Amino acid sequence: MKTFPGKFITFEGGEGTGKSTQIKLLSEVLANCGIKNISTKEPGGTEAGLEIRKLLVTGDKDKMDAVAEALLYFADRRIHMAQKVWPALAENTWVLSDRFADSTFAYQYYGYNKRVPEKVLKELYKISVEDFKPDLTIILDLDPKIGLSRSFAKADNMAVKELRFESRDLEFHHNLRNGYLEIAKQEPGRCVVLDADKPIEDLHNDIVNLVMERFEGELCRS
Repeated sequence: MKTFPGKFITFEGGEGTGKSTQIKLLSEVLANCGIKNISTKEPGGTEAGLEIRKLLVTGDKDKMDAVAEALLYFADRRIHMAQKVWPALAENTWVLSDRFADSTFAYQYYGYNKRVPEKVLKELYKISVEDFKPDLTIILDLDPKIGLSRSFAKADNMAVKELRFESRDLEFHHNLRNGYLEIAKQEPGRCVVLDADKPIEDLHNDIVNLVMERFEGELCRS
């Protein structure tokens, strides 16, 4: 298994769960502790990834099917790992990522009612990511109705509307939420589910405490 001195922490969850906000807050805590870190996202964590992101999250929801989405996500992921994540981790830099492979399993497998076979996704994972896994995955859990209302409100201030998945029906988003919870059950050592309906500061404190417990001796309080 690929191992690195830096830590790879991924943030997962449905739409509007506040991943980017919590990543920013955790990044500040790490920096205050003297831990070098970078924040990134999937898709779009690299120059090439930004082009892939445009294809995936903008435009009509039916412009491509789940299989095409999965292929594009793993293409983005391979570029992301090779160009950004692995080099940073090798230099003992912590990487905080807004989404990783769990999103593909949650969206393209569970969200679409298992339209893309799980064995296909696992093989794509092996090809693109090899045996690498995050050190910790934080799943932010929230009622889809609340999350979607947050996403649409945020989009009002965006020049480019990234609402392709938000435009899917509520059943898709409930499937997605249940998928994340199932992933957490399957890998309890890596995944921790937190309540994203809490106030931002309370959720931030939960995340800092979690990271402190998981990486005891490597993180201090800010």
